[in-house]
Amino acid sequence: MIRRCPSRNRSTAALAGLFALGLVACGGGELSPDRPAPDPSSFPSGAGRTLDQIAAEVGGPSDELVVLPAGRVINRGVDRFGFAVVSVENVPITDASVAIYVSSGGRNALGPFPAAVETLDTKPAYSTELTSSDPDAVEVVYVASIKARSRGPLEMLAVVTSKTLDGTFAARVPLDGEVGEFAAVPTVGDRAPLIHTPTVDDVADLSEIDTRTPPSTMHDEDFADLVGERPVVLLFATPGLCQSRVCGPVVDVAEQVKAEFDGPGADDVGWIQMEIYKNNNPAPGNLREQVRAYHLPSEPWLFVIDRNGRIDTAIEGAFGITELEQAVAAVAR
Repeated sequence: MIRRCPSRNRSTAALAGLFALGLVACGGGELSPDRPAPDPSSFPSGAGRTLDQIAAEVGGPSDELVVLPAGRVINRGVDRFGFAVVSVENVPITDASVAIYVSSGGRNALGPFPAAVETLDTKPAYSTELTSSDPDAVEVVYVASIKARSRGPLEMLAVVTSKTLDGTFAARVPLDGEVGEFAAVPTVGDRAPLIHTPTVDDVADLSEIDTRTPPSTMHDEDFADLVGERPVVLLFATPGLCQSRVCGPVVDVAEQVKAEFDGPGADDVGWIQMEIYKNNNPAPGNLREQVRAYHLPSEPWLFVIDRNGRIDTAIEGAFGITELEQAVAAVAR
């Protein structure tokens, strides 16, 4: 099933449930280029303050916007957190300056954690018709490096300054998961679980193992033959059946980076796209064995694995060209 954009009268909680597996990009809006994270000093200090006190400083919680997490998995300690910012009409806000604050166990806030902006906009040669014609396809993702002190429930607040919205606002961030709830998902530093992935030689038609049109070029090699011998980019994504509208854009991103990557060791990197559902049938519980082996509660997922077989980058949901380029360069050198 492909998720459609909700009507504007949905509550924030309902929106969070609908977009727990990815980001929304409904409607128009001018696409912004990549932007580095702003300086933390441009946001209120979180030291010794509650989330409510931080929100009050900028005028209290806003009903002008919604901040939507890109996924469900939050790990204890420092972790990547991807999200979208949309208006209440579900129009993406791509020009914002954003910082995230977190609080766990009733403690005062940690933060601010400023967010960079990553674009998923690819060259036309790597953008499929499905992606380019989809009004809901993801265009940008905000990425912050947050810190969670302990396992369990986490509260989160975003402070957002936007020219589009003409002001600075605070918004609670609805989360569909707790810190450490999905500890079985492999993460940075873990040894990548060994799986066999189907190749072009295993099927009569690539459509059996790839829902993208045209199919991606990431089915030439079996993951089990590569891991521990060469760096590997392993992307779990189902472009034609995506629950989050993210899978098509991130496969396009991977195709462009794969084609253009010319760093040291580029020829030595293996690239694999792994579909999500058995027989490409998105029935409940019909996950492929490879997805189960990685204990993935959502899709898409990206794992960039070094030549020793350990995970160097793990990303849930959307990622941009620059982020993938840097991840591949780190394992290829």
